[in-house]
Amino acid sequence: MTDTPINVLVLCTGNSARSVLGECLINALGGGRWKAYSAGSRPVGRVNPLSLEILAEKGHSTEGYRSKSWDEFARPDAPRMDLVITVCDNAAGEVCPIWPGHPAKVHLGFPDPADAKGSHEEQLAEFRKVYAMIEAKVRRLIELGPDRAAEV
Repeated sequence: MTDTPINVLVLCTGNSARSVLGECLINALGGGRWKAYSAGSRPVGRVNPLSLEILAEKGHSTEGYRSKSWDEFARPDAPRMDLVITVCDNAAGEVCPIWPGHPAKVHLGFPDPADAKGSHEEQLAEFRKVYAMIEAKVRRLIELGPDRAAEV
């Protein structure tokens, strides 16, 4: 067993909601053995405030999250990824950059909570629901390990 963490890149189109939640959950639940990053194919430039609100509600730090391009992780000086996870159907269907090290890839699709309509509470309820879905998949991923990610 190595002391090097398993590096995971969580991708979505806008990098404002699902991918940020996934990044946070992998880091929180990975016990230091997993290190997650997130990015988007077409980042919107800011993390959805409801993403940050649900993370804070669940006891996570909200510091340091930002909406960024997946191009940051295709550069030679970027962390070498072991696994790339797409969390939205749009990103799963796009032609991704060539990732250094040729990491394994898996798609775990979730509905976009940013599409929720209604009051603040109704929208936050959708973020809670998607957070719980992502949390369940992340727990399973960590239990199985990166080599069995496709079974999640």
